Amino acid sequence: MSEDSTRQGVLFEGLFGRPLRVRFDQPASSSDGGAVLLSALDRRLRLSSALASRLTDSRQAAKVRHSLWDLMRQRVYGLACGYEDCNDSARLRGDPVHKLLLGRDPIQGEDLASQATLSRFENSLERRALLGLGEAFAEAMVAHHRRRLGAGVRRVTIDLDVTDDPTHGSQQGSLFNGHYREHCLLPLAGFVQFGEEREHHLVALVLRPGNADARKGAVGLLRRLFRLLRKTFPKATLRVRLDGGFNGPKLLAFLERQGVEFVMGLPGNKVLERAAEGLMEDARDKARQSGESQRVYGEAGYRAGSWRRYRRVIIKAEVTRYGQRPLRDNDRYLVTNLTEDPESVYAGSYCPRGEIENRLKELQYGLKLDRLSCHAFTANQFRLLLTACAYALLQELRLQAAGTAAARWQVSTLRERLLKLGAWLQASTRRLTLHLPRDAPWQAEWRRAAASLGALPP
Repeated sequence: MSEDSTRQGVLFEGLFGRPLRVRFDQPASSSDGGAVLLSALDRRLRLSSALASRLTDSRQAAKVRHSLWDLMRQRVYGLACGYEDCNDSARLRGDPVHKLLLGRDPIQGEDLASQATLSRFENSLERRALLGLGEAFAEAMVAHHRRRLGAGVRRVTIDLDVTDDPTHGSQQGSLFNGHYREHCLLPLAGFVQFGEEREHHLVALVLRPGNADARKGAVGLLRRLFRLLRKTFPKATLRVRLDGGFNGPKLLAFLERQGVEFVMGLPGNKVLERAAEGLMEDARDKARQSGESQRVYGEAGYRAGSWRRYRRVIIKAEVTRYGQRPLRDNDRYLVTNLTEDPESVYAGSYCPRGEIENRLKELQYGLKLDRLSCHAFTANQFRLLLTACAYALLQELRLQAAGTAAARWQVSTLRERLLKLGAWLQASTRRLTLHLPRDAPWQAEWRRAAASLGALPP
């Protein structure tokens, strides 16, 4: 009896007119054929090598089978392909494409690390090592964009924002947060935007306890980013854009001492409402006449009780109407040192930070940022950094797909259309050939990204 006839399979009879037999028996094949782009993206960013260079391997050399660089790449590439848990490594250890991504022979090469090895790796790092990895990530990303854009960048905008990671166990730092109404951890994310580019690039991801104030860690993170950006882009003006949760006298004073531009949300109060009343009346009159939402912009000098001096406050006096509902006041305030007219500051300089919400949703839903299931706080911080690396690769893939539809795809769409391609890998002594579906619907976008990363026509 042949080996093929004994393989497990399934049989559909009468479903398609002829019997259909299905067997999982195709050797040297993978469902992640398009993921070969990840290795080229990583090489372009010089990312995993930069982080691995900050690690010290204290294992017994005679017992080491997988280098720390390989372990890091295995997790980062797996996360980029949608395998968010270490448990997934048990199913991917022998995958030829994933072995190829780590530079191993896809057919005869040693299998990848097991779940136990990866879990020990994630739990082995201490706080000092994690700080070094966070710095290495930011430095690698900023250095890459310096190579890409040159020294002529005139403005770099820094956005910070907080997101919640719900917890369902005994993770260290898991505390109840009244705003989110759940036990959680609160990562702080930092993004940079160069000039007027659409993309906001992730450069920092810091884990914090669930009850942390939005401002916790912000000054330290900004100070490190200022130092790095000024060294890398000495001619650029730095601008900080934050929502109202970060507002406070210490942070404002810090930004002014640093000599950077800033625009920050400001919670409303009775004093600000009185200052905005004339503008609100104007907006209400226009809304009643037009029957539609209206907004009027203005400004005022304002000094909060905890401030040492007056600062410029931008007022957006808005009256909204949704369908047949009554008109509703929606006044908003910013504190800033920008000198443009109020509408330009609010609509042109501040509102684009709303794009950060889309980046955080990509991290949450596309890369399962909330899968912080380790008990140790340090292990979950390392998981955040690995996720940040995977996200950086996908952001760069989107950047390399400029001029195609893929330039606007979310990371989950990029993965499904460009990485998750069924493939058969053929190996000879001279070359490797990766056979992808001839009728793959997004092959033009894949070819464009591959060419931008150095691939040549055969």
